[in-house]
Amino acid sequence: MEIMSQALTQRLTDELGKIRLVDPHSHINPHAAASKTLADILGYHYYTELAHSAGLPRETIEEPGLGPKDKVARLVTKLPELENTVQYSWLIEMCQVFFDFDSETVTAQNWERLYDRAATKMALPDWEEQVLERSGLDAVFLTNDFDDPLTGFDTRRYIPCLRTDDLVFHLAKPETQQRLAKASGVEFTDTATLRGVIGKLFEHFSRNGARACAISLPPDFTPEPVVAAAADPILRKLRNQQPLSSEEVRLVSCFVFWTLAEFCVEFKLPFDLMIGVNRRVYEAGVYQGQDLFDQRCSLIQYRRLFNAFPQVVFPISVLSHAANQELVSYSWIFPNVVTNGHWWYSNIPAYIEFDTRARLQAVPQTKQIGYYSDMYKLEFALPKFAMYRRVLANVLASDFVLARGWSEDRAIQLGNLVLRGNVERIFSC
Repeated sequence: MEIMSQALTQRLTDELGKIRLVDPHSHINPHAAASKTLADILGYHYYTELAHSAGLPRETIEEPGLGPKDKVARLVTKLPELENTVQYSWLIEMCQVFFDFDSETVTAQNWERLYDRAATKMALPDWEEQVLERSGLDAVFLTNDFDDPLTGFDTRRYIPCLRTDDLVFHLAKPETQQRLAKASGVEFTDTATLRGVIGKLFEHFSRNGARACAISLPPDFTPEPVVAAAADPILRKLRNQQPLSSEEVRLVSCFVFWTLAEFCVEFKLPFDLMIGVNRRVYEAGVYQGQDLFDQRCSLIQYRRLFNAFPQVVFPISVLSHAANQELVSYSWIFPNVVTNGHWWYSNIPAYIEFDTRARLQAVPQTKQIGYYSDMYKLEFALPKFAMYRRVLANVLASDFVLARGWSEDRAIQLGNLVLRGNVERIFSC
């Protein structure tokens, strides 16, 4: 029976592997999407933070002027301690598929050959195309600053997404206001003019093919509407660079956030919410290795938002595996709440499998975005989506084909829906 189950899972994995993908969330730079050296891969924060956690000093990793080959040499010294991690398996899979690496480990003896081989491959003029094709990627969503001109790249391949963290949480900073004025051509003075400025950003992004608005949210944020009479005097203080109280800062954030949701209605854009990250918990950590999840966060903080904007689809990502049950229940009840991927600290197979199983058993199949890469370089799509496909195939095999008597074709159709179909429908791409 176990052999039959393994064969079934492998067949489903093979079929899911044929599905071409639209990756609904990444941090790709469309002007330099693929890696140039192995340092672009090993410099990914997963590896630097794991190496640092295993004892490699931050100063060793982030020394000013450190060349790419020297950086890889330093990180390689800690790779033996990371061989048990899924992130290490991503590295090996990338190296084997893309660089013809014939070993299961990167060692002091073989890393330089691997580095040189990777550099040769990455220097090919069609390397980006090779990676996209080998990874089965048709399109990749970006994370674009609100003042990104969105020029110089194919927005059908690299799909813009309006990222709004700075607008919501850093509007009091003079540099944010300057960027906003330059991007919109208007300087706001009150709520009416600020709404107009934000509207111009939505017009710009929609005109250039944007398919979503997105934000990363701290665990203590609770969105609520703020009337102009309350917000206007605070905005005047802000514009005059007068200090704001913590309550005034909160009200400005709420006003901007609520305005973004209103424009999502007008421009028919989903609003991606990535909820629960607590910034700079480990202040001595490496770059991008300082933030952690906070279980004090609850989706109950967003009930007013979900009720107020039934026209807006909210794809929700949660950092904590423990928060997945709450996300499942909200997606179960609210028509406009959608489960979205397996974010950051939940992005390991043990959590993915448990969370995927719960979502597939409880949430309507049309309300699930199975996975996104969250990658900074294109090469990571292949091992990350392969990991998810293997987990998804195992859940489909055990919970649907074997437990419920579904045909393999029916199970594959469900897999296709959460891998590709829902992404196309929810984001209109």
